[in-house]
Amino acid sequence: MSKVTVIGAGNVGATVANVLAHRDFVNEVVLIDIKAEMAQGKALDSWQQAPIDYYSTKLTGTDNYALSANSDIIVITAGLPRKPGMTRDDLISTNAGIVNSVTKSCLQYSSNPIIIVVSNPLDVMTYASYKVSGLDEKRVIGMAGILDTARYRAFLASALQVSPKDIQAILMGGHGDSMVPLPRFTTVSGIPVTELIDSEQLNAIVERTKYGGGELVKLMGTSAWYAPGAAAAQMVEAILKDEKRIFPCCVKLNGQYGIKDVFVGVPVKLGRNGIEQIIELKLSDSEQALLNASASEVKSTMDVYDDLPSA
Repeated sequence: MSKVTVIGAGNVGATVANVLAHRDFVNEVVLIDIKAEMAQGKALDSWQQAPIDYYSTKLTGTDNYALSANSDIIVITAGLPRKPGMTRDDLISTNAGIVNSVTKSCLQYSSNPIIIVVSNPLDVMTYASYKVSGLDEKRVIGMAGILDTARYRAFLASALQVSPKDIQAILMGGHGDSMVPLPRFTTVSGIPVTELIDSEQLNAIVERTKYGGGELVKLMGTSAWYAPGAAAAQMVEAILKDEKRIFPCCVKLNGQYGIKDVFVGVPVKLGRNGIEQIIELKLSDSEQALLNASASEVKSTMDVYDDLPSA
């Protein structure tokens, strides 16, 4: 029996729950939101979809954390989007309060779950959940790199007019404009992408990827949800099925890449115990410099969190 609780029944959280239900490998998904009726409604809507799309995953919507008892995995999507006039520090303070609260509430009913954090600012919210949870660092993971690489691969698929299924890639670093592209690790059915596209076009795709979230906000007036929700669900699947899949995820580094006590995106092996292995690539001097700069930027946001009165 496997059970997943998703905190936050907004667009991202509801997508996580719906994608997991469609994959049909989880026995139960609990969708929790402060707006109980919205959580109930979205869970009921997905359950009514089950006879059509042929899955048997049970879905429950609620505002009662007791119904999350004995969850294997908790996915945290709760948090507010950044609003006009709101500083980065304001967003950290607001969302840290939310993430800390929901983490504590879940752990009253689930003793040793794996936590996947999707809330923004991603890297520092993963750190916040880790600190307040007291869980082993291998069990608190941020979802960013899977989404970033998905955007990168989708843009490449369009440019090359190939299937996105055949593109593999790694991006590292923080979630956002400080992410670290690694084009030499990008392949199309094993062919280095540099053999198929010129550097100017590739650099333009990398830049578009860095601001991929902002592009969607401009188009829709709100943050993305289909791809982020699917990315979090893919992490859940890799863990519960013990697939040992290698994905870029936000994790705590303890000296890997010369970085210590910072939550940043690197390739990891995901399995039943969460982070089974942090994979340390041999970076070039320029790649390492970019990663160091990205880690420093993330560390500055972690410092903002540590200086909060409630931290």
